Amino acid sequence: MQSLRKRRDNLLTIRTNSQTSCVLGSKTNMAQRKKQDFHLDLWFCLTLQNWILDFGRPIVMIMLPLEWFPLNKPSAGDYFHMAYNVITPFLMLRLIERSPRALPRSAVYLCIITFVMGASIHLVGDSINHRLVLSGYKLHLSVRENPIMRDLKPASLIDSFELLYFYDEHLGHLMWYIPFFIILFIYFTGCFTEPTEQMKIPVTGRLLLVPSALYYWYLVTEGQITELFLLTFFAMVAMVIHQRHHGLRPDSNGLFLFYSFSVTVLLVALWVGYLWNDPVLRNKYPGFVYVPEPWSYYMLHILKDH
Repeated sequence: MQSLRKRRDNLLTIRTNSQTSCVLGSKTNMAQRKKQDFHLDLWFCLTLQNWILDFGRPIVMIMLPLEWFPLNKPSAGDYFHMAYNVITPFLMLRLIERSPRALPRSAVYLCIITFVMGASIHLVGDSINHRLVLSGYKLHLSVRENPIMRDLKPASLIDSFELLYFYDEHLGHLMWYIPFFIILFIYFTGCFTEPTEQMKIPVTGRLLLVPSALYYWYLVTEGQITELFLLTFFAMVAMVIHQRHHGLRPDSNGLFLFYSFSVTVLLVALWVGYLWNDPVLRNKYPGFVYVPEPWSYYMLHILKDH
């Protein structure tokens, strides 16, 4: 009797363990499948908030009445920027969590911290710069060439505004965009898998390609980060070539990111070709890489004609 009871208990234990392992295995497979699927929710949220909170930021400052936001108070665009500084890092962390491969979390966290700090520096500089524009500052001219700067007393104040410009357009942008593209590249390195049907971008993803690429075009041109963007793109191309030798291809998320960057390269090239012979913009952007800012073009050619 005791031997029969022990045998029955053993069978129950084995059955319970097998059922538990099946449940855990199914949950693991579902989680893994979710990581491999196209992340429509994250890509859509990233694209939408980029267009509204970043691209729409200067537009909402122009459209809303100045009386609602006095010059000594934060503008509507500043609140947009604050929201961007919180939402974007959160979405990028969620994107890293969805990666099918384990990624270096310490590097990601360091990039996120630097990203928030750089975007916050830019928030302050851009807010003051908007106030200067309302006072007659011309974006298509350098700081010292602006008419409102020539009559400043003492003249050393111009140095302070040049320092502000450095924080806004150089240091802030570098601390903002370098970690941004590093995180995207780190995520991209985890998007390679063996060729399957899941490698195709779904229709919803294809619909997001154009608005995503257009935003990156705006980011590259307005942020003056052409060299950084091209470095990231060429690193992605090198990664694709390297992984092909190991029989791996980008999955649907990797393809979406790679194609978005590819279309962005084409858009930047068309933008530069269109403004190649503009003498005023050539004078403002005298460097080896000539990529004018869209808002400088707006103030020079569109706003001046109205």
